[in-house]
Amino acid sequence: MRLLRSTGNADTPLEFAEGPAPLPAADEVLVDVKAVSVNRGDILMTGMYPAGWELGWDIAGVVSAAAADGSGPAVGSRVVARVDEKGWAQQVASPVSRLAVLPENVTFEQAASLPVAGLNALRLLRASGQTLGKKILLTGAAGGVGRFFIELGAAAGASITAVVGSAERGKGLTELGAELVVTDIADAPDAYDIIVESAGGASLRTALTKIAPGGTIFLAGNSSGQSTEVNFFEFFGGHETAGLKQFLFNAQGSDADDLALLVELVATGSLNPLLSVSTDWSSANEVAAKLMNRQVAGKAVLTVSA
Repeated sequence: MRLLRSTGNADTPLEFAEGPAPLPAADEVLVDVKAVSVNRGDILMTGMYPAGWELGWDIAGVVSAAAADGSGPAVGSRVVARVDEKGWAQQVASPVSRLAVLPENVTFEQAASLPVAGLNALRLLRASGQTLGKKILLTGAAGGVGRFFIELGAAAGASITAVVGSAERGKGLTELGAELVVTDIADAPDAYDIIVESAGGASLRTALTKIAPGGTIFLAGNSSGQSTEVNFFEFFGGHETAGLKQFLFNAQGSDADDLALLVELVATGSLNPLLSVSTDWSSANEVAAKLMNRQVAGKAVLTVSA
């Protein structure tokens, strides 16, 4: 079986290798993988693990062996799943509790874009509570999570200000439902009921001054890799009543149920994955470089060939 693994080399972080087919547990199905999603976090983690690590979280494909315990979809079912690792391979074992069945009008490429980015967006919105009429400030808005969050949040009645790295990366966000797009968080004009902050560093420090009294800032990442210096006195004037919460991805819902919801939204046209890159997995290193250089708006997907 062919698979992608890490090399330990930052310039070419991925390489093909041969490995044994996975042996599914009783509550797992075997999936013949057709498409996988590449997240920036995947590539960042290649520098944190030793060479030879078999990576990949987002997969879509066809069930080739049903779960031995009788649960889950039958052989031949088209599915999407979130796995913990070893997803970038021709075959993957996935727990039944971590997958959803695909209707025919959702492509493997669309489906593969959903697990990490879609689940994060859905669960961030769920953690935000009632958003109808609320003002939300969202950093990292041009990425996969950000675009899904904007579309879901706008549908839930939120007024969203999107922060992006450049005007080019912000294209299409107002069409998804963003009320305002800015290229610097300092230019966000309001006091916000909810701030979803994924950049860290200077961005998070500025976000602390943008929160409305009684509002909540969700710490959803640290893509800048910077620490955040906080001045105690900056909190006076209402900011001191705000809350600061770390977003806990796995505490927000069932993968199977949430993936099924996301798939249904795509099938009905209510959620529209932007596949900025969709190419054969032989181009994995080129796609990784684009992600690290922030040249991908939306999602990057690889199709899995022989």
